[in-house]
Amino acid sequence: MTFSDLVYAGLGVGALAAAVLPRVVFSRPFSMPMVFLAAGAAVQLLPLPVPVVDPVADRLWVEHITEVCVIVSLMGAGLAINRPPGLRSWAGSWRLLGVTMPLTIVVTAVLAWAVLDWPPAAALLLGAVLAPTDPVLAAEVRVGEPTDAEEDEDEVRFTLTSEAGLNDGLAFPFVLAAVALAASAGTGWSAGWIGGWVPSDALGKVAIGAVAGVVVGRLLGWMFFRARAAALRLSEHMEGFVALAATFLSYGVAELLHGYGFLAVFVAACALRAAERSHGYHKVLHEFTEQIERLLTAFLLFLLGGYVAGGGLAALTWQSAAVGLLLLLVVRPVTGWLAQLGSAAGPRERIVTAVFGLRGIGSLYYLAYALGHDDFGGLDRQLWAAVAFTVLASVALHGVTATPVISRLDRLRRKTGPGEPPP
Repeated sequence: MTFSDLVYAGLGVGALAAAVLPRVVFSRPFSMPMVFLAAGAAVQLLPLPVPVVDPVADRLWVEHITEVCVIVSLMGAGLAINRPPGLRSWAGSWRLLGVTMPLTIVVTAVLAWAVLDWPPAAALLLGAVLAPTDPVLAAEVRVGEPTDAEEDEDEVRFTLTSEAGLNDGLAFPFVLAAVALAASAGTGWSAGWIGGWVPSDALGKVAIGAVAGVVVGRLLGWMFFRARAAALRLSEHMEGFVALAATFLSYGVAELLHGYGFLAVFVAACALRAAERSHGYHKVLHEFTEQIERLLTAFLLFLLGGYVAGGGLAALTWQSAAVGLLLLLVVRPVTGWLAQLGSAAGPRERIVTAVFGLRGIGSLYYLAYALGHDDFGGLDRQLWAAVAFTVLASVALHGVTATPVISRLDRLRRKTGPGEPPP
């Protein structure tokens, strides 16, 4: 038996498990990501020649595989959302993006600086990489497949999905702020980087990413549904792999123009969906992206489980673990609740939306990306331990609670209507 034989067998088992597990764990208080994390840890502990993926030594590889996983999930999220974008219809999302995300970054950075005694740049980086949310890791809290009815989406699932679709791109300016601060001041503090960061990273790249997404999405929408040449009207052929073309094209164009590709992918998906909102081709595209996303997520979580079992948390201290738990149990719930004060959502919807801010693959990507530009005072392993622990805790906490909480919320909604208190 060679190692390659073992890899092929493992890949086959993993792919089958990724297909079967969502049905097995449906309506149960655990999730598919929890199973793959546990499987990765278990295999690592067996007497088998299984290498450990070290995100410090293998940083570039980790950066690109997490990058692909994130952009595929963003395309799937944008295609799944039935509600057209708007200031009022997406009010819950704008509140979380405008209030919760920046407050989460600031509070987490202050905790890292005060509790961990990290330099400002590393503290800001920890806050920035842990800001994006990821409902992919708990399917119960995201919207389902595309339908032709806007009212099919309940407020909690819609808000969490749209928030995650946008904050994966809007967290990038803060990651670049940490990189700029590290380059400018090292382990100290300097404000000299802000003058260049605001027009370029905070404003310009956001605008370029959004515009690139709209343009690519509309052009593809015209091509798929309205082109005169039958060969170009791909909606008539119902081939799902075209979703990858839309994903990579929107991402690549935005990045070539020095914009934020994550933002462009989600915006392009929403623009593509708007081209023919009720067309069945969107369901085909979404199903394909969901399958690819599920495989990539399972693979990455398996590797993460192996990394943790192989000593990946050796650099974790009780202080950094405390910061991660405070983020999940206090910072996100409180800032999420504050952002929704005065909103149209009912109190129980506000609570669930505030609590279920999952951390996931996006955090791993951002950390790998940032550490490719600076070592942040030699804190690379401490950063990886803190982020990996927070993702693990989020997967466990939200994976166990998502099914019972969302099921109860659905039952109450059917009895009393959205937002009303139960009898």
